[in-house]
Amino acid sequence: MDAILERVAGLDVHQETVVACVLFGPLDRRAKKETKTFGTTVNELLELQDWLAKHKITDVAMESTGVFWKPVWNILEGEFTLILANAQRIKNVPGRKTDISDAAWIAKLLRAGLIESSFVPPVEFRDLRDLTRYRRKLIGHATSEKNRIHKILQDANIKLSTYVSDLFGVSGRLLLNALLNGEVLEIGEVKALVKTSLKKKAPQIVEALNGRMRTHHQKIIQMHYDHLEYIEERVKELETEISQLVTTHNEEMDLLITIPGIQKDAAASVLAEIGIDMCKFPTEKHLASWGGFSPGNNESAGKKKGSKSSKGNKGLKTVLCQVAWAAVKKKDSRLSSFYYRLVKRRGPYKANMALAHLLLRIIYQVLKERTPYKELGWDYLPTKERKKEYFIKKLKNMGYDEEYGL
Repeated sequence: MDAILERVAGLDVHQETVVACVLFGPLDRRAKKETKTFGTTVNELLELQDWLAKHKITDVAMESTGVFWKPVWNILEGEFTLILANAQRIKNVPGRKTDISDAAWIAKLLRAGLIESSFVPPVEFRDLRDLTRYRRKLIGHATSEKNRIHKILQDANIKLSTYVSDLFGVSGRLLLNALLNGEVLEIGEVKALVKTSLKKKAPQIVEALNGRMRTHHQKIIQMHYDHLEYIEERVKELETEISQLVTTHNEEMDLLITIPGIQKDAAASVLAEIGIDMCKFPTEKHLASWGGFSPGNNESAGKKKGSKSSKGNKGLKTVLCQVAWAAVKKKDSRLSSFYYRLVKRRGPYKANMALAHLLLRIIYQVLKERTPYKELGWDYLPTKERKKEYFIKKLKNMGYDEEYGL
């Protein structure tokens, strides 16, 4: 392998140790090599930084091993050109494997310029990513608690959800609190608690509340309900923190919100995952491949076999798939037209993933060009007549004569 970097280091990172191998010397000669093992506390990582600086190292590469690479990255960031490598793409030849040989292999690949760097956003977006991902996790926990309450109400013969579509809306929570307090509600009391059109359903609601609620049911529902309220409070705190972090990127937020299906929460999640600097990705295809939206390739002997897309960025996939379902609901739009054109032959889930892929490409162009999304409409594709006119014109330009057929 031809060398293109004079002074490089490869790090084999573990929970308790970091094995560092440095290669340095003229490009036209065999590189000198030194290897040393460090701990992973802050003081020991600072010793690693000084050791690398002593050898005048310019580029450092490491594997993305779980979360163990993050403490090393935090210390070395800003001092060296750091490269985070995908572990699957820099595997060594099977055989004798040690931490020292792994570090030397990484350094050797880096010196030859054969390691492709993974995308690591700036620290402000890493902080935002932690908040948005945790918020999404808490919302999932809240949904689980709501489902558990629904399940216990059915076990207690309480059919409240039959007449109240949102048990955890304003009216539903008032009725649920009265039920947990052991109150026996009459029609007039139910009308006083519920809002809007639910007042007309007061007799049915009273009948639905007449179940077999035992003390056991009340206690366990109260536990789930208290936990639900706690989670909702934490979600509000997270949303406040997220709003404060994105205030410096209001322009990008406003651009993303112009895309159908994307609201403020989704826009913050997208920025947290991909940042705002699209120069990190040469093209929209690179971004789609990094996110795991591009179709996989599996071809041998001229035959194409079924293949799935790569795992990619799970957080980004989750958000954009949810955005895609929301975008479909907006009729007379390019995105809904794209979905319904695919769903007939590919099914809803593959069509949704394809729409999420399209959304990511649109997001790339919106952030790169700094222009809002422009709606093309349901009929943005040419009709049959327009296609016919286009091809006739193209044939004439190529010298085709209708009279002589030449």
